[in-house]
Amino acid sequence: MIDDTGTADEMAEEDIVESIFEAVVEQLLPPGTKLSESALCEAFGVGRMRIRRALLLLASREVVDLQANRGAFVASPTPQQAREVFEARLTLEPTIARLAVERATDADLDNLTAHLVKEHAAHHGHSRQEAIRLSGQFHLLLAQIAANSVMLRMMKELVTRTSLIIGIFGAPNVANCRDDDHEQILRAFKARDGQAAADLMAEHLRVIEGGLELGTRKGSAVDLVGLFARRGQA
Repeated sequence: MIDDTGTADEMAEEDIVESIFEAVVEQLLPPGTKLSESALCEAFGVGRMRIRRALLLLASREVVDLQANRGAFVASPTPQQAREVFEARLTLEPTIARLAVERATDADLDNLTAHLVKEHAAHHGHSRQEAIRLSGQFHLLLAQIAANSVMLRMMKELVTRTSLIIGIFGAPNVANCRDDDHEQILRAFKARDGQAAADLMAEHLRVIEGGLELGTRKGSAVDLVGLFARRGQA
């Protein structure tokens, strides 16, 4: 039996948070999924208090809803919240794209090019989960290149919430982004055209939002122990 104080060789809360965070972003944990404390204790081999602290951290990112007398659930954004997320992204990301073009090094451009090769392979290999992960990562890479820690922190939250939104309102074959949109943005980077990158980013986000069917909801049960065991072996 694992005690609630934990031991030195147990997984840290930050690692548990990151594992759950990534599973949400990759849409392996659908919106509304109940995050059973006992199942998570078994999945990660830690005590209940460590799981509770991890869930509190996830709740602070608005990835998890903590409901009195019911427990923790993966957040389920409403249609209005979905619109607000895209409104925020449309306000923020064109500026990120413009800054990133100004501050990108040749090494940054090489990294973006290599990333899009992986993204293209995932899309055309019909690896939806990998495509979702890489698509979101592209936007975070741009925020990293923009070298603004506040914007990067905001983007991490917005990318996660966008994946939740697509999990609820997107068609089953919809990933976060089309890789050819990202290729156009990268071409603007290579041309050092910050305004073109900003305009393309805004249009890209409008296309994603336009592909959602706001008003429908979906969700399913998940074997948490099996899910995180598989991810740990990957």
